[in-house]
Amino acid sequence: MPPLVHLAVAQFKPRKAEYRANLYRLGELFAQLTELDPRPMVLALPETALTGYFLEGGVREEAMTAGTLARDLDATYRSATASPRTLDVTLGFYEIWNNKLYNSAMYVTLGGGEPQIRHVHRKMFLPTYGLFDEERFVERGTEIRAFDTSWGRAAMLVCEDAWHSMTATIAALDGAQIVFVCSAPPARGPWRKSDDIPGPASVSRWERLIRDAADEHGIYVTLSNLVGSEGGKLFAGSGLLVGPKGDVRARGPLWEEALVAATADLADVTRARADMPLVADLEVMAPHLAASLDAVRARSPVALRYDGPSCGPTMDGAGPRIDSAAAGHRARGGTARSGVGRGPASTPRPAATDNGAGKFRVVVAPPSATEAPNPLDIDPRLAEEWLVEFIREEMEQRHFATAVIGISGGVDSAVTAYLAARALGPSNVIGVRMPYRTSSTASLEHAQLVIDALAIRAETIDISPAVDGYLQHAPDADPGRRGNVMARVRMIVLFDLAAKHHAIPLGTGNKTERLFGYFTWHADDSPPINPLGDLFKTQVWSLARHLGVPDVIVHKPPTADLVVGQTDEGDFGISYARADEVLNWLLSGYTAAELVSRGFDAEEVAVVKKRLESTHWKRRMPTVAMVSPTAIGESYLRPVDY
Repeated sequence: MPPLVHLAVAQFKPRKAEYRANLYRLGELFAQLTELDPRPMVLALPETALTGYFLEGGVREEAMTAGTLARDLDATYRSATASPRTLDVTLGFYEIWNNKLYNSAMYVTLGGGEPQIRHVHRKMFLPTYGLFDEERFVERGTEIRAFDTSWGRAAMLVCEDAWHSMTATIAALDGAQIVFVCSAPPARGPWRKSDDIPGPASVSRWERLIRDAADEHGIYVTLSNLVGSEGGKLFAGSGLLVGPKGDVRARGPLWEEALVAATADLADVTRARADMPLVADLEVMAPHLAASLDAVRARSPVALRYDGPSCGPTMDGAGPRIDSAAAGHRARGGTARSGVGRGPASTPRPAATDNGAGKFRVVVAPPSATEAPNPLDIDPRLAEEWLVEFIREEMEQRHFATAVIGISGGVDSAVTAYLAARALGPSNVIGVRMPYRTSSTASLEHAQLVIDALAIRAETIDISPAVDGYLQHAPDADPGRRGNVMARVRMIVLFDLAAKHHAIPLGTGNKTERLFGYFTWHADDSPPINPLGDLFKTQVWSLARHLGVPDVIVHKPPTADLVVGQTDEGDFGISYARADEVLNWLLSGYTAAELVSRGFDAEEVAVVKKRLESTHWKRRMPTVAMVSPTAIGESYLRPVDY
């Protein structure tokens, strides 16, 4: 009788590049496993579970041999539990093998004498696009194989390996009953979804991939994910055990560390394959598929083969009719290499009647069904959870408990304050009003509304003496220069108060402002943590309404309040709503001409495109002359949180 396999899928939050500290925490997890009933036989941990994922140039420092990792895991397991029982562990790590570096996964049995390494899989598909640059730091693996365990056969995949259906196919053909997928995918996609899967759009995408792999091949598939934050990229968790009919047996929570315990009945694999014998079909057809793959790789020309018309009755029932050309075609064997075969010149069709009988129903896709970028309409509840977790994680990693926020009376700073108060508690948030003598009185009043609503700590610092003290030496300064001085003095205030209170300033700039370059360089963009920087202005408004920011703040015209009478949209020459639509399409790879062809106003597209393309320099660190082979940022690479 096939065994029951008791599994635990771990959502683990490593401290970046702190291998020993993470081993210690894994020991605590080992101890907790012994308390579960039934006790897990296999613990599945995520990709790069003991070092963190985004190490960049630090990979060479944290990589180790499989033997070293197995030795350390076994020692940790033995010290954490008095149980003589063995435990199988699968986890991802940066590996040294044959003097090369890999992103690998290992399956090892602990607690039975010497640790027994049963298999090492080296990640084959290395993402090198968007926010990923993995192939710069590690080599590609080249093989997928199943392997024997004490309970049956297993296989392992690492993250993007699972995005390619052929990998699970190979594992299933090699006899795998359970495929363990370890991954570290940053969460993406805060928009509303049509499914009932909790979390960001990327979580839904991963669940579909895992369910499809299990369903197609009649196998169990586990998904173990990191949680925590690395450089602003949050890992969502949401680990899975999926049954061999694509059914979710267990799902982990969002954002937090957890153990997802479940039991896999391997008899379910037999039942699933009896109902849907797709793997048996694959076994029969594998040689033919391999031949087709070889032909595709060799770019062999396609040989089109088919029979010509037969000598049977004609369509009108008048009896056999032999076409000499067709007969000649049959005599020649009916093989064409041009890619097009000859067939009947025409076939009779019934005429449509006046009452429409016999006509097909026509279904025309609406214009909205054409390809478009991801929607701007966010799920504000999800966005709140996501950004609250982001603030907590980033503050904790930096060992700070208190945040300082400049409260301007505008919606961006208000939303940041609401999120910070929920993440850290009101007593750990300091709201700072920094008026200049020409500032709007409404700005001060609206800032106080936020402070009172949240019951956060507050300070008011009049920046007029400091600004005027400098500007008396620049009497010819135009409004733009004067506004920049105000913005930079405000940032001096925030950083000085942060030093005073052992706190960190939180940034409040939104994505639209950043893309438009609508901020003072090394002022508004200076705070080291910014929860709103990847939300368009219209999305910030949506989140503000959800959080309960006072209506008077949400609905007033946005302004930097640096020049009397100034408004953001007046400076732009376009509304935020229209600008966000255009930006969303441009950032998704569409050209200005394509937007105009889809109905966007050409002048508005030109306004947005000009601002976007003329302000790249404001979103980059200062340019440094590169003169050595170890230039910081080009060759000496370390993530911000390394």
